[in-house]
Order: sequence, then structure tokens, then C-alpha cells
Amino acid sequence: MSVAAKLAGGIPQSLLDELQAQGGHDAAELAHSLSHLPRALEVQPRASVLAMPEYHPPLASRDLLRLDFNENTVAPSPRVLAKLQSLTAEGLTIYPERGHGDAAAAAYFGLEPDEVLLTNGVDEGIHLLACAFLDAHDEVVINTPSFFMYDVSCSMQTQKIVRVQSGDDLSFPFERMMASLTPQTKMVLLATPNNPTGATVSREHILAIAAAAPQAVIFVDEAYFHFFGETVMRDIPAVKNIIIGRTFSKAYGLANLRLGMLAGNARLINFLKKVASPYNVNGVALEVLPEALADEEYLNGYVKAIHEGRERIQQSLKSWGVRTWPSASNFVLMDIGPRHKELVTRMREHGVLLRDRSADPGCDGYVRITVGVADQVTKGLDALRAVFDEMQWTPAESISAQGRSSGEEREYE
Repeated sequence: MSVAAKLAGGIPQSLLDELQAQGGHDAAELAHSLSHLPRALEVQPRASVLAMPEYHPPLASRDLLRLDFNENTVAPSPRVLAKLQSLTAEGLTIYPERGHGDAAAAAYFGLEPDEVLLTNGVDEGIHLLACAFLDAHDEVVINTPSFFMYDVSCSMQTQKIVRVQSGDDLSFPFERMMASLTPQTKMVLLATPNNPTGATVSREHILAIAAAAPQAVIFVDEAYFHFFGETVMRDIPAVKNIIIGRTFSKAYGLANLRLGMLAGNARLINFLKKVASPYNVNGVALEVLPEALADEEYLNGYVKAIHEGRERIQQSLKSWGVRTWPSASNFVLMDIGPRHKELVTRMREHGVLLRDRSADPGCDGYVRITVGVADQVTKGLDALRAVFDEMQWTPAESISAQGRSSGEEREYE
């Protein structure tokens, strides 16, 4: 089709939007010269979808030492692998039944089956929370920096997102979070430990927020619980407006199977079940879940290795003069300064993947390193020391973000 034929129906608005986004004098002049032409009719998404942020997963190969995505860096339980090998071809033809998985998870965590909903990762859980509880006039309160999917899912339902920025110490800003609550607050999202900072929210503060906003869902994201050890799971019977999120992607090593869990008051969980697909969790994940839960020896051994590795990384970085923050999770955030991109690139050349978090609010110049097991920590630290030497990096390059971000597109995980 000729260019003339393509333009016969008018100028696509998407093309004009792209031109405007490109910016610059030439683009502005061209847009002005096209302004008299008719607009082509195009399908447009909801206004909230146009306005919502996008996440950008990495496109490069990850066939290196994976100290970037906070995954289990080794393998799931041997019992999980044995169960996978026992699955039959016919079993793959059957629609998955989530009920027995919900019951198994509930029994393990000391809950009733109607207080649990398994999800396609915690990501889907966050999406379901937004779909079930948020209207366009509702307010959402989020502590930033935090998990990017909070913004993505909530902004599809409402533009009234109140972001409470952590200070330079990246600790949880409890007083300012409390001051941000209003009668219009419908959801508060709390990550403990928080990604990417590693900071935690105390049980006392969680319960205080829940009491101050009884009309709001208080989502407590405990994706990194195993590396911290504190939970409000036992408060579910008494506190009717908290919903807890757990994942099987981190300590359990099931990231590829996409399995998460929401736990809370049965009435709230029932609303979430109404908006969830009946087959949202795949059958392979449901089959291996009981095995993953049962193998506490494997889980405890892996968590112990991560605790030891985290201490080694923190001590090494401290001895090198690298600014870090206390972490209760399986990662450490470090302040590299303006050459953060160079560090990540050079580490990849040394066979180690790190995660640049500079696009997160208040994290300009910050890079995150996932904690692996002993030999992986050794390799990661050796590479990091070598790269620091190659770059002739000095602690003086660290910068105090004071609420800034690099302004680049934020990325998932």
C-alpha cells in the first residue's frame, strides 16, 4: 500500500503522539504542519491504560550468575524435582483444580481453606486486589521506592495514588504513612521486607495502620518473609482488613511455575475469588506445592546459606567503603554513584548479573546484588572487587539520592 493510501483515512493519533513524545524543534514543526489534516479513527484503550506506567523486563540473556532478580539461585527441593518426574502425559491434558492446593497451603500455614487463594505469582495477587477493591475515586497509599507492580496494577483502577517517599536511610516512614491516610484511602501496600531497599515494617506499625484505616485493605507483601522471619499471618483472625501476600518464587525456587498466595479474612478472599480466573494456577505448580511445603529441611538449609551470604556481602562492601543499607532480605542495595551503569555492564562481562535500581524513586546511583549460596557469593564478590579495580572506583563517587531517581524507565523486579 502506498503512503498516500495509508494517509487517505487521516493521520493516526498514535503517530502524532509518538512524534510529540520524540520532542525537539523539528518534531514540533512537523506536528504543527500536520495539524490541519483529519485524524484517522483508531481503537484507543481506557484512559487509565494510556496513563499507566510500563514495566520492562530484561531482554538480554541471563545465562550467567543470576545475582539480579532475587530468585533462588540454585534449585527447588529435590522432592519437587522428583514430583515433576512423576507427572504423566495425560495429567497435562486436564484442567487444573486449585481447591486441593488452597487446602494444602491453608493447612501448612494454620489457616482455613476459605482464607487462602493461590495465584499466578504475587503479581496476579496484586492485580486481583486492585480489580476487586479499587474504584476510580479511591486513594491508594504506597511507600516508595517499592515493588513496581503496585503502581502498574493500581493505576489501572485509579489515578489517586499517594506515594510516600522514604528518607535517605530508606527505612519505613511510619509517621508520614499514617499522616497520608484519609477517609478516601481504600488500599495501603506494605512490603516487608521491601524490594529494593531491604527495609522492614514492624508488626506494631502494620496493626496501627490497619486500625487507622478500617475501610482500607492493608496488603502486607511478605514475598521475602523467609529471609526475615517475622509475619502477621497469625493476626488474620483478629484483623479483618489485612491481606498477606506470599510467593513461592524466592526461597522455594519455583519462579518458573508462577505460584503465589493471598491470605486473609474469608470475606475478603471470597471477593478476590470472584475476580480470579478459575484456572489461574497451572496444574504442575499445584502438584509440586505440597512437596515444596513439606521439605522444611531443604528450605531451612537454603535460608541459612542466604543469611550467611548476606553477612559476607555486607561485611565486604563495608570494608571497601561502599555505602549500603541494612537488609532483611536476600539482597543488598549499594550506592555506586554516577557510574552505576558501567558497573552493571562490566559485571556482566565478568559473568555476573546485577540489577540497576537507579530508576526507582530516591535510588539514583544504586545497584542491587542478590545473595546466593557460598560459592556464588565468592564469585560475585571476586568479580565486584575486580570491576571496582578496573573502574578505579572510589567511595567518594557514592551519592546521596535525597528523593531523586535517574528518570529512566523503571524495570520489573
